[in-house]
Amino acid sequence: MGDFGLGAEGATVTVGTFDGVHRAHHAVLGETARRADAAGRAGVVVTFDPHPVEVVRPERAPLRLTTEVERRAVMAACGVQHALVLNFDEALAALPPEQFVRDILVARCGMRELIVGYDHGFGRNRSGDADTLRRIGEADGFEVVVVPQVEVDGVRVSSSAIRQCLTAGDLPGAARMLGRRYDLMARVGEGAGRGRKLGVPTINLAGVSPRKQLPPDGVYAVRVEWRGGQAGGMLNQGPRPTFGEDERTLEAHLFGVDAELYGEWVRLEWVARLRDVRQFASPAELTRQLERDHAAAVAALDDSA
Repeated sequence: MGDFGLGAEGATVTVGTFDGVHRAHHAVLGETARRADAAGRAGVVVTFDPHPVEVVRPERAPLRLTTEVERRAVMAACGVQHALVLNFDEALAALPPEQFVRDILVARCGMRELIVGYDHGFGRNRSGDADTLRRIGEADGFEVVVVPQVEVDGVRVSSSAIRQCLTAGDLPGAARMLGRRYDLMARVGEGAGRGRKLGVPTINLAGVSPRKQLPPDGVYAVRVEWRGGQAGGMLNQGPRPTFGEDERTLEAHLFGVDAELYGEWVRLEWVARLRDVRQFASPAELTRQLERDHAAAVAALDDSA
C-alpha cells in the first residue's frame, strides 16, 4: 500500500516541517510512534524540503535550525519508522487541503490515523487546520489526534523562539527548548595549516549552508563527535582579523586529538561562549590568548558535563 508497502493495517502519520526537531516536535513524533506501536501500524512522518516559506514567501524565509542531513539524523532517533520527504514546490503549495490529505497522506501513506500539533496548518495558503482534518477524517475514515502545545519556563516552544534565543546568544535557552544543545553537522575541509604552526592544530568545517542559523560569531567551548571518536574543544567562528581575513570560518581545536579527520562528517555542539572575535597585534599575542581560551573552554566543558 502506498510508498511503504504497508499491509491492511495502514499507518499512523504525522506531517510537518519539523525544523529544529525541538521539544514540541518530539511530543508529536513521540505520540505518533506510541500510537503506531499500540495499533500495530507503521509510523510515518511526512515532511518537506525546502522549507515551505522558502517557496511561498522567500523574502520572509527564516534561517534553518536544521539542515536536511541534521533533521533526518534527529528525527531518526524519535522512533517513527518511515519518513516521506516531499519536494515542496509551487504545485504542492497550490494543493487544496482535501487533495493533499487524500492524494498524499491517504493514498501514498495508507493513513488510518493522523497526529498533528495544536497549531498545524497545511494546504493552499495554510487554509487547512485541525477542524479541516477532523472533517476530512470523518468522511474518509481516519482519526485525528491533536497534541497540545509544549512550554519551557512558561514560554511556548517554537522554532521562532529558538531562533530568537540563538540570535541573542542565549545558548542555554535554545538548548532548553530543543531538548539538546544546538549543533551543526558538516564535513572537515582543508585549512591553511596556520593553527598547527601556532601549536593549536584545528579542523575547518567546510560547506556550511548559508541558510543554517548560527549563534553570534565568537570563540566557543564545543563538543565534537565523529565516526569513532569525540572530544571537547574550542571553536573560532567568524573572521580572522589578526591575519586580515574577513570571511567567516568555523575552525575548531580538539583537545587531545591529533587524528586526521579531513573529509569526515562531524557533529559540533556549541556549549558556551567564551569571548568575541578580535584582532591581536601579533601571532604571539594571539597564541597567549589561545592558551587562556583553552583553560576557559576546559572549565566550561567540565561545568557542562
